[in-house]
Amino acid sequence: MGTIDLQKKSLKVVLEKKQLTAVTARVGLVLDITGSMRTLYKSGTVQKVVERILAVATEFDDDGMLDIWVYDNEFSRLDPVTEKDFEGYVDRKILQNEAVHKFGRNDELPVMKDVLTKYLQEDPAEEPAFIVFINDGGCRKNIKSLIESSADKPLFWQFVGIGNGNFDFLKKLDELEGRVTDNAHFIHIEEIDEISDDELYDALLNEFPSWIKEAGQKGVLAQLAGSGEAAAAEEPSPEPESRERKGFFGRLFNR
Repeated sequence: MGTIDLQKKSLKVVLEKKQLTAVTARVGLVLDITGSMRTLYKSGTVQKVVERILAVATEFDDDGMLDIWVYDNEFSRLDPVTEKDFEGYVDRKILQNEAVHKFGRNDELPVMKDVLTKYLQEDPAEEPAFIVFINDGGCRKNIKSLIESSADKPLFWQFVGIGNGNFDFLKKLDELEGRVTDNAHFIHIEEIDEISDDELYDALLNEFPSWIKEAGQKGVLAQLAGSGEAAAAEEPSPEPESRERKGFFGRLFNR
């Protein structure tokens, strides 16, 4: 059994525990490529991160594609990665790619704007987007307004701080007031190479289920708006063609 298969096996256990097995979502990964990340790229740690998040995309997204961005003071939107081409992806598409700006300073706002452009303007869909955002410290506070303004959009920001950098701003994401939904969360994993797949997926997906519920209740996920879980539980199972028409709500709660 290959590494990706073992990761998917661990992920399925977490999805069942969090009642996310029926969720359909697009998955994106934003990778810090500032100067302080150089060692993690050279050592293969970032490649392993790509593989572990790819497992999430294969379970959440019908096409099994993981969208990838890298950023320092510039950013690049890269080709998506799949189970067919994940081996050596970081080396081929990032480290050997002369078009990718590498190991500069950090500037998160432009890449976050491009994430919104892709999912909300270029490729809108009923399904939400789950964005894993890797940062090794010093995230700029000017992203606050973007997080607030995107709180009524079908997109969830899961920030992951790695190493022992300064994460003071990201730690306060849950305290941002005045948002339609709690659309951003932060976890700190000092040694991402050492955390098990079970622990990683449990932490990554800790807040996503509650956001899905809240976003449905508040009309951010249109197909969930006004639909309570209790009412859904009382409905008889629909025929296949009826289930098809229910769209995102049917896929989400497997009704």
